[in-house]
Amino acid sequence: MTHVVVVGGGIGGLSAAHELAERGFDVTVLEAAERFGGKARSVPVDDGEAPLHGEHGFRFFPAFYRHVIDTMTRIPDGTGTVEDNLVETEATLIASTHRRDIVANTRTPETVSEWLEALRPAFAEDLPPSDVRFLVERLLYVLTACEERREGELDDISWWEFIDADNRSQEFRDRLALAVQSLVALRPQLGSARTIGTIYLQLLFGQLDPTQPAERVLNAPTSEAWIDPWTTYLESLDVELHAETPAQELLFDGRRVTGVSLASGETVVGDEYVIAVPVEVSPSFFTPKLARAAPALGRIDQLDTAWMNGIQYFLTNDVEITRGHQVYADAPWALTSISQRQFWPEFDVENRGPDAVNGVLSVIASDWDTPGILYDKPARNCTREEIAMEIWAQLKAHLNTAETTLTDETLVDWFLDPALVETDEGVENRSPLLINTVGSLRNRPPADVGIENLTLASDYVRTNSDLASMESANEAGRRAANAIFERHGRSDRAQIWSLREPAVFEPFKQQDRIRYRLGLPHPATVTHSIRGFSSDIQKLIANR
Repeated sequence: MTHVVVVGGGIGGLSAAHELAERGFDVTVLEAAERFGGKARSVPVDDGEAPLHGEHGFRFFPAFYRHVIDTMTRIPDGTGTVEDNLVETEATLIASTHRRDIVANTRTPETVSEWLEALRPAFAEDLPPSDVRFLVERLLYVLTACEERREGELDDISWWEFIDADNRSQEFRDRLALAVQSLVALRPQLGSARTIGTIYLQLLFGQLDPTQPAERVLNAPTSEAWIDPWTTYLESLDVELHAETPAQELLFDGRRVTGVSLASGETVVGDEYVIAVPVEVSPSFFTPKLARAAPALGRIDQLDTAWMNGIQYFLTNDVEITRGHQVYADAPWALTSISQRQFWPEFDVENRGPDAVNGVLSVIASDWDTPGILYDKPARNCTREEIAMEIWAQLKAHLNTAETTLTDETLVDWFLDPALVETDEGVENRSPLLINTVGSLRNRPPADVGIENLTLASDYVRTNSDLASMESANEAGRRAANAIFERHGRSDRAQIWSLREPAVFEPFKQQDRIRYRLGLPHPATVTHSIRGFSSDIQKLIANR
């Protein structure tokens, strides 16, 4: 039996272990932390028998997530599977301190009016018509560009520049340019037009697809609803799971990895090795000797990270707000939230933690460099207490404009991501998030880097979505497992899905592929009007 050692017990590592173990491989997973699940795990707030849970940030499963959902369908939980623990949201609130709030439905549209409503997050009624036309043109550009052009051109320009954000209306920037930052780990000023444009379209397609929910969330804290059943299932497949077992070094003889050196001084030996640690940790494993053997390993340290961390507020009452996410358009710290308890029908909040707790509001802050409204300091320069009070103030500024929703009297306690550790200057983030940046695709390694018994399974691996997410990590785990299957002559590979785009645009991509190979520009290069772009598309159709 082939023994595979997986270093890292986050989503990527557990996904690789899952695929390997189901096909009879002998798997050992080494995790440095005391709990499995990586950034997705839940953390008990106290040491009680039934504690409340805090998290790195709330979990979000948009429609284009296919790999991670497929894995969930294969994890038993009670009489069903973990996928049964996903609950569809109904609406997203875009709250503002000085403009009318917008509530957009996220349910699958059933009527004509609901279909029109589903488009509103993208084409908000307060956008100038010229901005809407320009956005349509930009999205059509992405949809009709061949993959070679996306990688060769669109990966080298920022989304901010691509949509000409600096020269558009403030409403355009608020509603569109910054929208992706709030829900996924993308920075519009830094991220490539290729990745952000693609993911923006995937989110939009998900809202318009009647065959599946646009977005879902878990019906309990992540570890209870997903990670704990997963590790239980893996153990039933004889996977050895070792928490609090930090690895220090890969032993390499110039041709193959010969072992993993642990912080305890022990060495773990296997036939195959999967590295599934976060991007900021990976370079410590990849010595110059390894990088010479596999040059892709030497470029990982050029990938960038940013801060995107969560806080949970435990409240005396269940503040539902909307049955879905809230985006705070004017929050300097780029906040999003979800009122959790409405989605947790079987999770007994009242009998966990302090007696007064009846509600849980989970919030993510994505901008740690802009001064806040309470202390006039960026989040990274605040203490943990100041971070909690600053975010609370920004929430109240948005939610209490029409009627009082949040008051200081309702706040019982809060739990801030423990990865934020106080220093003399503020806080240090020991768990930053990989972010997409212009040109970063060339620095993302494949799962199989060319060393005969080493593969990678983390969200920095090149995947179809190219996004720091549970979906990318799961796909990376599958790709790592597939590389091992290929080496050992196994034909039953883990399935990999491509992102789905409407087939109607395929002929235009084929035409653009020819243009790109001939060195010709895309028909909608830079500043064509929508009328001119439509004309060019009609010419392409006529010439086919």
